[in-house]
Amino acid sequence: MAARSGKLGTWIKMLVVGGAVCVGGPALVMWVQPTDEELFKKYNPELQKKSLERRYEKQKDFDEFVTRLKEYSRSDKPIWVAQEEALRKQKQESLRQDSLNTEEAKARKEAMRKESGLSPSSNK
Repeated sequence: MAARSGKLGTWIKMLVVGGAVCVGGPALVMWVQPTDEELFKKYNPELQKKSLERRYEKQKDFDEFVTRLKEYSRSDKPIWVAQEEALRKQKQESLRQDSLNTEEAKARKEAMRKESGLSPSSNK
């Protein structure tokens, strides 16, 4: 019987200590960790100004990111596959736009040569 009460005491101590660690640890972190406002107040005024200026841009970027994630999640494919496809399409569109810009620049250059009286075939 004495052996049982010793084991019971050990179990009770273990539960009390485990509960204190599981509840007390996160409570201590929440108590010690500063809030966002406290961190912002500790910035120097120049950094506060920059942070306030960039806040709108960051919020806009985040909103665009979430919107793209929602679009990707509508697909039956995993998000990372849909994202890769979207990036591939964006890259192809960018390359197509670059080639159009290059052709347009060549056409402008050719028109300028004709206006100035230079031969169209000279590459100087």
